[in-house]
Amino acid sequence: MNEIQFDQLLHIETGGNQYGYPTLTHYHRYEPTPYAALDQLFEKYSLESTDCVVDMGCGKGRVPFYVHHRFHTNVVGVEMNSTFYENALTNKVQYMKKHSVKNSAIDFECVLAQDYLIQPKDNVFFFFNPFSVQIFRKVVNNILRSVELEPRQISLILYYPSIDYVQFLQYETNFELENEIFLKEVSIRNINERILVFNYM
Repeated sequence: MNEIQFDQLLHIETGGNQYGYPTLTHYHRYEPTPYAALDQLFEKYSLESTDCVVDMGCGKGRVPFYVHHRFHTNVVGVEMNSTFYENALTNKVQYMKKHSVKNSAIDFECVLAQDYLIQPKDNVFFFFNPFSVQIFRKVVNNILRSVELEPRQISLILYYPSIDYVQFLQYETNFELENEIFLKEVSIRNINERILVFNYM
């Protein structure tokens, strides 16, 4: 299926990119994660029904809806842009009309990523290079503080990972690289077209 067909299957609209630049220099423009990348990721990385996936910089909600549809896990989308947040809420209404799902299973919050309050149930965090490493540090430190209060295994999934993100995790935290997934076809042309999974026990 192509991008449009996958959106139609989920009964959502998440296509298109953000033109121009965000008003905040530490944040990157919106670009939806390709469905093909998600397919390849989750062929090798599975989720449990007890997991809760948080997409940092979720845009219109593509990753949360895909994950919920595939694994029926709880999902949270964190988005600072109010327009994209409203798009995600509209998509949630359309998705719920098409699929039988509890309202509480899919949540969206319009907040800066570093201001999102990490919940004890949150244990898988998805990043498509949404912001600078300075913001990433703050988010990861928030996650680690949450783990101190509620010990649990944490996974960070990085698509198109920034070298700054990777170096920070490897040299300044106890996260360990669990898996590296090179995406078929595109990775040959661009080494950044890969997905890294880091775990914290």
